[in-house]
Amino acid sequence: MARNLARKLIASHLVEGDMSPGSEVAVAIDQTLTQDATGTLVMQELESLGLRRARTEVSVQYVDHNILQTDEKNAEDHEFLRSAAQRYGIWFSKPGNGVSHPTHMQRFGIPGKTMVGSDSHTCAAGSLGMLAIGVGGLEVALAIAGQPLRIRMPEIWGVRLTGELPPWVSAKDVILEMLRRHSVKGGVGRIIEYHGPGLAGLSAMDRHVIANMGAELGATTTVFPADEAVREFLRSEEREDDFVALTADDDADYDVTDEIDLSQLQPLIAAPSAPDKVTPVSEVSGTSISQTVIGSSANPGLRDFAIAAAMVRGRQTSDAVSFDINPTSREILEDLTRMGATFDLITSGGRIHQSGCMGCIGMGQAPAVGQNSLRTFPRNFPGRSGTPEDSVWLCSPETAAASALTGTITDPRVFAEQTGMEYPKPALPETASVNTSMLQAPPDEQEALSVQPIKGPNISALPEFPPLPHRLELPVLLKTGDNVSTDEISPAGARALPLRSNIPALAEFTFTRLDATYPARAREHRDSGGHMVVGGANYGQGSSREHAAITPRHLGLRVALARSFARIHWQNLINFGILPVEFTDPGDYDRIEQGDTLVFDELHEILPAGSELTAHNTTRKETYRLQHRLSLRQVRAVLAGGLIPMLAEHA
Repeated sequence: MARNLARKLIASHLVEGDMSPGSEVAVAIDQTLTQDATGTLVMQELESLGLRRARTEVSVQYVDHNILQTDEKNAEDHEFLRSAAQRYGIWFSKPGNGVSHPTHMQRFGIPGKTMVGSDSHTCAAGSLGMLAIGVGGLEVALAIAGQPLRIRMPEIWGVRLTGELPPWVSAKDVILEMLRRHSVKGGVGRIIEYHGPGLAGLSAMDRHVIANMGAELGATTTVFPADEAVREFLRSEEREDDFVALTADDDADYDVTDEIDLSQLQPLIAAPSAPDKVTPVSEVSGTSISQTVIGSSANPGLRDFAIAAAMVRGRQTSDAVSFDINPTSREILEDLTRMGATFDLITSGGRIHQSGCMGCIGMGQAPAVGQNSLRTFPRNFPGRSGTPEDSVWLCSPETAAASALTGTITDPRVFAEQTGMEYPKPALPETASVNTSMLQAPPDEQEALSVQPIKGPNISALPEFPPLPHRLELPVLLKTGDNVSTDEISPAGARALPLRSNIPALAEFTFTRLDATYPARAREHRDSGGHMVVGGANYGQGSSREHAAITPRHLGLRVALARSFARIHWQNLINFGILPVEFTDPGDYDRIEQGDTLVFDELHEILPAGSELTAHNTTRKETYRLQHRLSLRQVRAVLAGGLIPMLAEHA
């Protein structure tokens, strides 16, 4: 039977389970990726698990999010991560070495391998023919300890690409087209697999752009074949020996299908404040802007910077625009400089920032209120930029550069016509500036065992949470709408991010973008049984940060009731003992109001017995039929108060 590539990758690592969509499967993991905003908790979880040494083929700890050191907190985290990586046998990528995803692709990615990462954009490694899945930090810790990843088997969504991208249209427009068609919920429960003759015109880094933002579709991950484009990329990184050819079988079938004729695409842009509010650039041309930012894990390739440099060469960006350049890795910055492109960017008015996530996570480059910012980033959720009332648009490097020059949103095709510019084809170096000086290999096991992780005063202990009671009587402290992101539950930005290692302090930011009174009100109910929240559809979309589960749990959250959940946040809730349940009748969402009290009875008997339960609204004298999608293993975790207490019980 002909098989698609995604099913081949899963089958080659299958430990347990039936590969039928919806069934729980256990998949062996070869590699892990952690970054600093989530990695401090992972290291504390490894300590709680009593790990002696990493059992994966490769595990890497990157420092790419919290690199803006405005006080001592981030520096303390960096030292803790460096020492903890040494203790557990993990590679360490120093601050300034680069964003985790493109840097991992350059140095460690191997076709056919599996990887989990405590970052939702881990799926970018699918550009190399890997099965790479973003998960919560605790699941990464378990993978480092040698445990398989347990997930619901996704459907495989085959997207056939035909044709060739026209001038001034690039890979970012491909993924924006997918978001335009299918929304931020379109990929939920699916792996996206791209195939077809159109792949021939897409480099490995072009594919990275598309795979990265599969997370914005809600997909479990994205997979591309490992073909000559991947071989060429690995050869340029002096790692051709790591190449393995991997493709789908001829006539492979898919659970869901779609097709994109690349030749018919045009420049697209996502309007504030959601990645799926996509429209042609031509329809919003002329809108004034005050900032463009080029970089991030969503457009990380040398080509993305080089084409912007070619467009601004010999020109000055608009007086009204801040033209920000956010190099994604030290290697790429070296290559840009070697090409002379760094000079072109600087002399045009460009501002060169550190190699890291920076503005993408709201760590610097925050825009002015009431001003439009164009970014080659993956997300534009409200306030993610660091400015609460922001106006962020997502676009390609071509659109960003053209707009920086004119001062308004500009279709790059129109800019080319007006200036007589031919579509640039930068001559990229055949071999990258491979520089591993900022990658620290782990010591041998005996030396590692003598290392004591260095914990500064900002690093709190991992919270301990009690088991779930048999009966819960909970006030609804917050009711949200659809598509609430983890950025709105546990914010990013320069104020909150440095507190990622300090759960009690970070908890004071929980839900404050939606309701500034939530932390104080939650503390009032914490000692009297806790509280619950009610959400709409796709609750918890976006970042994989498990802080969005831990900080509400620290404040007493026991139940999250929603129309539907985003995959990673749903699992994170379970991991920390919060019961995620869904309405059987989505219309019942409208019957509950903030301030109502709901009662859940006999939970220890009902949850293991099946997927159905009820909640009684004592305020309105109504009863609602609910459902959960937990496996028996996940039920045990919730009842125990979380995955770590469950594992401790079994141990």
